[in-house]
Amino acid sequence: MNRERLYRWIFTALAFSSLFFLVGITVVLFKEGLPVFREVGLFEFLGGKSWYPTYEPPDFGIRPLILGSLWVTVGALFVCVPLGVGTALYLNELAGPRQRAVLKPIVEVLAGIPSIVYGFFGMVLVAPFIQDLFNIPVGQTAFTGSLLLGVMATPTVASIAEDSLSFVPKSFREASFAVGANRWQTLTRVVIPAAGSGISTAIILGMSRAVGETMTVLMVCGGAAVIPDSFFEPVRPMTATIAAEMGETVMGSAHYHALFAIGLILFLITLVFNVVAEIISRRYRLKLGLGR
Repeated sequence: MNRERLYRWIFTALAFSSLFFLVGITVVLFKEGLPVFREVGLFEFLGGKSWYPTYEPPDFGIRPLILGSLWVTVGALFVCVPLGVGTALYLNELAGPRQRAVLKPIVEVLAGIPSIVYGFFGMVLVAPFIQDLFNIPVGQTAFTGSLLLGVMATPTVASIAEDSLSFVPKSFREASFAVGANRWQTLTRVVIPAAGSGISTAIILGMSRAVGETMTVLMVCGGAAVIPDSFFEPVRPMTATIAAEMGETVMGSAHYHALFAIGLILFLITLVFNVVAEIISRRYRLKLGLGR
């Protein structure tokens, strides 16, 4: 009995440790990020057109950084959604056991490749190819970053979407076949709508994965803190800015606090994405009676 109680306390402490770390990260981000707003207003910080933190006087406008993150994230969605959802549909609905045994480990391997490897591959091979293909001055652009982020987010979308598809009861498919529907009609009119909430969750989490990526966008997006006019221009997302500049800032300076404020904004964005994904996923589970 004492051993059982000990195990209970150990696992309870482990469970609450994640909450402790989350609270700690949140406190540090607010503590180090908020002082920058003594130098610049919130709306000026979010809407300013120039990011020149080392100038005199410095400019702490992060609109170019926000738009850079937005462009590469939206571009990544155009890659990872069809690839990820299509892969999930094929693995769950169409592939045979042998094909599934080969393709599923490949998707899992893609998820395990370090981001620095994607970045190196993109910088050495993809960026020069994009530059030659579209005849543009430089290949390190938002488009290049979108391609690589889309491939990186594909395993996340595929894995979660496949789980949601597998939760759709077989009776749904059997009822569709019984009324004369073919496999394609069953897939598009029955299975996908029934798994819609789970697929939406997969897309949101894939978007969160793309927003939070650092090394790949640092290496292949060009690093230009300017407001982009097209996908074929260099950009600098928020994550890349933190990674590139944090090591050179003076601790306690306005620049230092501004980078923490960018981290705080990223934290809030990903938190919103994950909360929305959890709400959608919970409604989906309750709808199908899979849990509470």
